[in-house]
Amino acid sequence: MANRRPLNMMNHEPQKLFTGRYFWLSIAVNGLWINASEIWRYFEIVMPALREAVPGSAPMSLGVFAAWGIWDTLVLFAATGFFWLWLTQFGTTIKQTIIAATLFWLAVFVVLWLGVFNLGLVPFQVFASALPLAWLEMLIAALIVRWFMQRQRSSN
Repeated sequence: MANRRPLNMMNHEPQKLFTGRYFWLSIAVNGLWINASEIWRYFEIVMPALREAVPGSAPMSLGVFAAWGIWDTLVLFAATGFFWLWLTQFGTTIKQTIIAATLFWLAVFVVLWLGVFNLGLVPFQVFASALPLAWLEMLIAALIVRWFMQRQRSSN
C-alpha cells in the first residue's frame, strides 16, 4: 500500500508532463492573452468605476504596475498549468475545458472579488462586471491550452 502510485495522468510520466514545445507555446500565447485581458479589464472597467466610487483610489504608479505584473504572472502559470493537468486527466472535450475554466475561475477570481467586495473596497458594479469578464478570460485561456494539446496529440 505504501508503494501505491498516484494517477499516471493518462500514461504520462509526471516529470515529462510539462515539457515540450506545445506546453511552452500555450504559456506564451496565454501570456499575451491574459495580460491583454487583465490590462483591458483594469483600465476600462475596474479603474474608472473605482475612481468614481472611491476618489483617490486606483493610483498609477510603479508599485501598482509591479503588483499587476506579479498577479498576471501568477495567474498565467497557475491557470495554464491547471488547465494542462485537468485536460490531460479528463480529456480535451469542450465540456472538460469549460469545467476546468469554471473551477479555476471559482477558486481564484470569485474568491478574490468576493473578498474585495466584502471588505467594501469595490462597488457592486465592479464586482458584477469583473467576474463575468474574468470567467470569459479563463475560458479563452483554457481553449488556448486545449488547442495546443490537440496539436501535440496530432503531431505524435
